Amino acid sequence: MAGLVNFKDENEVKEFLDNLGIEYSYQCHKENDPEGCLRLAEYLEGVKKNFDSAARVLQHNCETNGHGDSCFKLGTYHITGKGGVPECLKTAYSCFMRSCTSGGKKSMNACHSVGLMVHDGRVTEGAPDPVGARQYYEKACADGFAPSCFNLSALFIEGSSKELPKDMTQALKYANRACELGHVWGCVNASRMYKVGDGTEKDEKKAAELKNRAMQLQGLLHERQLKFGE
Repeated sequence: MAGLVNFKDENEVKEFLDNLGIEYSYQCHKENDPEGCLRLAEYLEGVKKNFDSAARVLQHNCETNGHGDSCFKLGTYHITGKGGVPECLKTAYSCFMRSCTSGGKKSMNACHSVGLMVHDGRVTEGAPDPVGARQYYEKACADGFAPSCFNLSALFIEGSSKELPKDMTQALKYANRACELGHVWGCVNASRMYKVGDGTEKDEKKAAELKNRAMQLQGLLHERQLKFGE
């Protein structure tokens, strides 16, 4: 695949993509490279639209190689039954848990997903368990996943039990962190807390700064949505 590819030439593009698939297949099946297997799965999914084959590669890479990012992606397949895998929340949960504990680029997404599934009780066959979800949100938040920080803030605002009492100081801490990571509603909630002095002393200046931050983030989000729509 030496040289530049003329992406206006359909035949040249097809040859390039075919060679790419061969390369990824070799990396996965001959070199036993877990990253190569993930690339192959993404190629089969994104280029070939062969979700069944992609699912088989992901399953092999997760179960045999213990590849965290492949486990996460396989979990998303099990949510909807994509690629011919069984539609099963418990299996998805198991995949997300493996990804959460094994690390990888998607581990924080996986930990958040585990937290959500424990939080609403979808996989525990019992009542929602916000206390159990907390540890997974905390892990994802520590890794910089804004939605988990926001969910932690909400947990402390609500207070659900003796183990997880209402704590507005903690709620503000996590709302601020979510805001720093670009979560609009984290900024909104933190702004309100500073404005009314909930969990902190009143600080009109800080409240205004966070409100402006929320508006800026909302504007950027709207701009991205418009560009995507084009």
